[in-house]
Amino acid sequence: MLKNYLKIALRNLWKHKVFSFINVLGLTVGMSACFLIFLYVNFEVSYDAFNTKADRIYRLVTDIKTPSETINTGVTSWAFAPNIKNDFPEVEAFTRVSGGSFLVRKGDIKFQEEKTLFADSTLFKVFDFKLIKGNPKTALKDQLSIVFTEKAAKKYFGDTDPVGQTLLLSGEGLPATVTGVIKDIPENSQIKADMFLSMATLTQRMNKGIDEQWGNFGASTYLLLKPQTTSASLEKKFPAFLENRAGKLMKEMQMHYTLFLEPLRDVYLHSTRGGQETGSANNVYVFSAVAIFILLIACINFVNLTTARSVERAKEVGIRKVVGAPRMLLARQFISESILICLIAFVFSVALSAALIPLFNNLSGKIISTGIFANLPFLGGMFVAAILIGFVAGLYPALVLSSFEPVVVLKGRFTTSVKGILLRKGLVTVQFAISIALIIATLVVYTQMNFMRNRDLGFSKDQMLIVNSEGDPKREAFKQSLAGLAGVKSTAASSSVPGSGNPGAYSEIENKSGDLQIANLDLYFVDFDYIPQFQLKVIAGRPFSREFGTDTTQAMVMNEAAVKLFGYKTPQEAIGRRFKQWGREGKIIGVVKDFHFRALQETIKPLTMRIEPGGSDLVSVKIDGGNIKGTVAAIEGKWKATMPNRPFSYYFMDEFFDRQYRSEERFEKLFFNFAILAIFISCLGLLGLASYSTMQRTKEIGVRKVMGASIGSIVGLLSKDFLKLVIVAFVIASPLAYYGMYKWLENFAYKTDIKWWIFMAAAILSVAIAFLTVSFQSIKAALMNPVKSLRSE
Repeated sequence: MLKNYLKIALRNLWKHKVFSFINVLGLTVGMSACFLIFLYVNFEVSYDAFNTKADRIYRLVTDIKTPSETINTGVTSWAFAPNIKNDFPEVEAFTRVSGGSFLVRKGDIKFQEEKTLFADSTLFKVFDFKLIKGNPKTALKDQLSIVFTEKAAKKYFGDTDPVGQTLLLSGEGLPATVTGVIKDIPENSQIKADMFLSMATLTQRMNKGIDEQWGNFGASTYLLLKPQTTSASLEKKFPAFLENRAGKLMKEMQMHYTLFLEPLRDVYLHSTRGGQETGSANNVYVFSAVAIFILLIACINFVNLTTARSVERAKEVGIRKVVGAPRMLLARQFISESILICLIAFVFSVALSAALIPLFNNLSGKIISTGIFANLPFLGGMFVAAILIGFVAGLYPALVLSSFEPVVVLKGRFTTSVKGILLRKGLVTVQFAISIALIIATLVVYTQMNFMRNRDLGFSKDQMLIVNSEGDPKREAFKQSLAGLAGVKSTAASSSVPGSGNPGAYSEIENKSGDLQIANLDLYFVDFDYIPQFQLKVIAGRPFSREFGTDTTQAMVMNEAAVKLFGYKTPQEAIGRRFKQWGREGKIIGVVKDFHFRALQETIKPLTMRIEPGGSDLVSVKIDGGNIKGTVAAIEGKWKATMPNRPFSYYFMDEFFDRQYRSEERFEKLFFNFAILAIFISCLGLLGLASYSTMQRTKEIGVRKVMGASIGSIVGLLSKDFLKLVIVAFVIASPLAYYGMYKWLENFAYKTDIKWWIFMAAAILSVAIAFLTVSFQSIKAALMNPVKSLRSE
């Protein structure tokens, strides 16, 4: 019986090559898109799942309430974790990580290790970073102990065993010992580093006593709870713990801390506090919906084309019923044919997906998959899904075909039912409603990204080269050596540049009432040249100046957001007001216009700037655009002459700042490509239906041509029914797309409006696409010789 089903199915597929091709192509593209999207979704939701104790690991986060604001941060005080471990038996272990950047040297080999993390010795107890060399209990115990990833270790030691080898760290040449090598960290890990440096190096050497500082925040802290311990029960004990340990300090500083526990698996997608790498749950939901929609469109194509061709198989059904075939047997045959088509499409989709995975990895900016067979469980799931799709998509056509009455169809009086026609029209409308919604969404995403790329940021970032001196005492000499260099317009030094991280400083600023108001403010250390070089606009007071000797110790410049925070109506009112910040006291000398020192996803925060030569490690070089390559080479020459032991590494400000939008740009590219696929599949279905409709009306077209009908009138006749459906689809899709994209735009602090022209463009585009698709068959039919078309009947 199965053999008979297979023979009939293959015979029908071969007999109707065009329809079979459209069906298989539509399902292939739909399955491939669905497969790739769900690879992406599975990757995003599987962050940190490789940790066997992930269900017991929590990130400790803090709300810091001051008289001025509440700060929701993903970091904690350095003192929190060790004391929590001592006070609460429910905590099995803790580990802290904090980012850094170090010059690492081994003979003539030197690299600036940007991906460096300080980590407690318990790192390997909490997380499953597998050591292939070294002892996990002691690898990060002592000061100046280093653990490399396999890839990083090869840079310095090749195939030689690195454990026990000595390297020199930073410009001081601190001797550090390699105590372990771990497997390269999985791509879907929040915590990523090429080099781990023992936390003892920071807490006992570089910043001695930091473990006892309850008001110094900067550690990303993770707690491993004992089995059967709930995070909610532990959270309830934190207020008493903080009052007991830090109550006096909080009262003195007029700050109040609140601690929360975030499940490790929720941090990447659902936390808004920053800290380690984060993703977007909204993007995951959007792509999941797109995958379902694309697959739905492909299934609609199949149902439409199969039911449309039901008339051609009516006599076959009638004869089978006459000779005794029961309805259920016929239904099974048609469902089998449907499943066969889906399985053929599945085979092609596997091959297509395998070919597209490298491109998809590139588009997503991550190694989502190393190959199609690296995801065998997922592949098996898609195989089962293909069978289910074949069954579900083929169920309705099978029931329709198997319900034909043999007496009616064998007499030749069978016609497609009104219900069948309405169903096909309804499905086409749904299909194009989805496609039009995706067109609108794509245009909104494009306009938002264009808005972000072209918005006035409030500072100059073009032809700005940034070099990190990492506190090297020769930094000022290097900066001075660039004066007068051909192609160099100006130089400046700072602790941060827009788009990079910066510390938050405990500050007391005189408010409008004359009181010192406490706030935690973003802080930039700068030199005298920073404000003019970045073309920050001074709107009140003055910038830092070498003409005023007190500017190096007693002066502060702030932005408009800071002025508003302390109650001043105009920037001018803030000039001359007192400040206290990190041991410095003085007066506010200037106010700069707000500029986007962080990404456009965030509102502009209050910012303060102070002269601090010792903390300004970044050298910004404004260069001429005429000979960038030659100018960079000349700057490198000065660098090597001044700091020969340090590798020359740099980046351009505009590229660096725009990295903040990479996830949105990738989202834009992926969304655009999948929207194109959805539209393509819809057009395939429309093409198939138009082809079938034209074939059914061959005689009518011939008669109309004989009676003098023009080609244009025939094309219009055949196209208008489909275009009506597209217009109905547009009416349905527009409000839904508007609502969906309005919610998406809420994720941005600065966003464009959803313009009316987007809907107009979507309407014109969808009608044009539908018309071109349908007119391909309509024109072909209209150009046919009427003699041939009438003879064929």
